[in-house]
Amino acid sequence: MTSAPSRAEVVAAAQASIARGSRSFAAASRLFDRATRERAWLLYAWCRACDDLADGQELGHDARPVADPAARLETIRSRTAQALAGQWTGDPAFDALKIVAAETRLPHRFAQDLIDGFALDARDWRPRSEADLLRYCYHVAGAVGCMMAVVMGIDPDDQATLDRACDLGIAFQLANIARDIEADDRMGRCYLPVEWLVEMDIPPGQHMKPPFRPRLVIMARWLGEMARDYAASARFGTPALCFRSAWAVLAAAGIYGDIAQEVAARGDHAWDHRAGTGPIAKLGWIATAFGQAALRRSRYREGTRAPELWTRPR
Repeated sequence: MTSAPSRAEVVAAAQASIARGSRSFAAASRLFDRATRERAWLLYAWCRACDDLADGQELGHDARPVADPAARLETIRSRTAQALAGQWTGDPAFDALKIVAAETRLPHRFAQDLIDGFALDARDWRPRSEADLLRYCYHVAGAVGCMMAVVMGIDPDDQATLDRACDLGIAFQLANIARDIEADDRMGRCYLPVEWLVEMDIPPGQHMKPPFRPRLVIMARWLGEMARDYAASARFGTPALCFRSAWAVLAAAGIYGDIAQEVAARGDHAWDHRAGTGPIAKLGWIATAFGQAALRRSRYREGTRAPELWTRPR
């Protein structure tokens, strides 16, 4: 029988994980109240560990193709099932999921949906259409947005607010895809829909070749525009949050939005080095988000979700 660590030990490990794995999310998370902040760290630690296992990387860095994707996926599934069953796993990241799931009404289906996203990568899946791309973004990020909404106190039955939380996760993932086109290519992956590549007359597997760089820039701009639309929709979910949670969400939306816009602004040089948001820009968004959060119930009080936006599975 696996011995039980203290909650403080698991939280400390989770805090270390987010501090090293994502400076953007770490900065935004500090705006939460203590209870929400710790639960956000716990959820992040599990997500980070699953991603690292699937991609053979450490804290999101140095991803490489793995020889045993099916075995790694099974490890993720079995440890997650153990954690969701309320059992200690002996792995701090999966113990983090046990704690946060027990402390919130976290629907298990969202955790399973995220793992289904890792399963797509394990079988070398590629999106054919824009709808395929958005479905993938839901699995690997939109589902996390839904879980974060529950961590922030949203009722799991509040489908409208969960839709907005999902939109933010999708926006983040679209920005990630635009930023990481070259890094994904080195992993043998491509998340640009086949239909886009055909439209741009780019042969399969050739999108990073210099002659196609101007067309790749156009597709990166499409991803940035999509990310902006989903992030804009997500902001209309913030009136359902308390002030500090709304502040954190709006800060994260601004910080991540800058990544997608930076990729587009760099043009042909977008992938010479990894795009990011600097410390001064982060502080600027934290200050801006404070005002947005204060006015959220007037500014974002009413907003029908655009019908053309993809809708998550229910």
